[in-house]
Amino acid sequence: MSSSPPAPGPRTTHPGSATEVFLVFLRLGLTSFGGPVAHLAYFREALVERRRWVSEKAYADLVALCQFLPGPASSQVGMALGLQRAGYLGMIAAWFAFTLPSVVLLVAFAYGVAGAGDLSEAGWVHGLKAAAVAVVAHAVLGMAKNLAPDAPRATIAAVAMIIVLLLPNPFILVTAITAAGLIGLLWLRPPKEEFAESDAFTVRVSKKFAALCLGIFAVLLAGLPLLVGATGNAYAALADLFYRAGSLVFGGGHVVLPLLQAETVTGGLVEADTFLAGYGAAQAVPGPLFTFAGFLGASTTEGPGGVTGAVIATLAIFLPAALLVLAALPFWESLRSNAQARRALMGVNAGVVGILAAALYDPVFTAGVLDVGIGALVLAIGSFVALNSWKVPAWAVVLAAGMLGWLIL
Repeated sequence: MSSSPPAPGPRTTHPGSATEVFLVFLRLGLTSFGGPVAHLAYFREALVERRRWVSEKAYADLVALCQFLPGPASSQVGMALGLQRAGYLGMIAAWFAFTLPSVVLLVAFAYGVAGAGDLSEAGWVHGLKAAAVAVVAHAVLGMAKNLAPDAPRATIAAVAMIIVLLLPNPFILVTAITAAGLIGLLWLRPPKEEFAESDAFTVRVSKKFAALCLGIFAVLLAGLPLLVGATGNAYAALADLFYRAGSLVFGGGHVVLPLLQAETVTGGLVEADTFLAGYGAAQAVPGPLFTFAGFLGASTTEGPGGVTGAVIATLAIFLPAALLVLAALPFWESLRSNAQARRALMGVNAGVVGILAAALYDPVFTAGVLDVGIGALVLAIGSFVALNSWKVPAWAVVLAAGMLGWLIL
């Protein structure tokens, strides 16, 4: 019985290995400071510009999708990039490597280095924030050249930026992207060469498996509280707390903090001073802010606590993000190939540029420069020139800025 040969291209063979993905994302996990928007800029520099894992348009599409989903957008983008590069093992490798450094540092902090004080005001942290300003500015400039090169798309980007700056609310991000897509659908007319197969973010996730992931997500969201109510199990209660936090929050790590504070401090699991000390430490470490869950899990005064609590909390808060990415990607891919959807996605991509530009100002520039002073501005300008003109790798710029910040800020 003969079988037809597999179709060529990325749908049948992943171009990389899980080991490659792990090493690339470990470097990113060690050097990506500055919050979720900065992380997206680091990803773009490392994986779009330098390694060309995906095209600029495919990367922007992916960022737009993850902005629609609850959970940590930068981690979801990393998971999807690992998935495309090396399959499911690549997805796990990307998440694990990007998350591990931050979790290890924060759990170590929970075990006793809290005596170091508020690290968020250290000079080297200010240097890292200044470097993040340069990295994000470089990413916004590059994406604007590719995704908002003409007057209509530049206008969409500007409108999205203004909306986000005037109405600082996590749900405004979804509203701005949706509005940009509708304007693109009605107004933009892409030329024939606007879309190429290389621009599509292709994945190997069947729609049946995607539906299964969505079902698992819903069952855990509804079932964990029932399990806790029926058994009172402390392990299940901790998992439920952080799973709900990862499932219901849009807008990234800073938005999840009020919910975590209400659940852990008000709920009597973590002391208020401990929570604030951990939050300060979370600002000073690289990687996703959602890893603050690891600190809280290790610091709980009831339930597992320690390393066990940290592992449960970390897995629980990131699991919804992984399930939702797997549930959404194949449907997003199908939508991407539709002619009308491409017009909408042109608008969405322009809107993403505007949203990143808004985040470049607040919180990246305000926290990295305005709150620090002229020295941070000088450091940010120097970092931008090194990155944009001298083509110095982002990780080297970050390390140099951290050292200079320690010396002069």
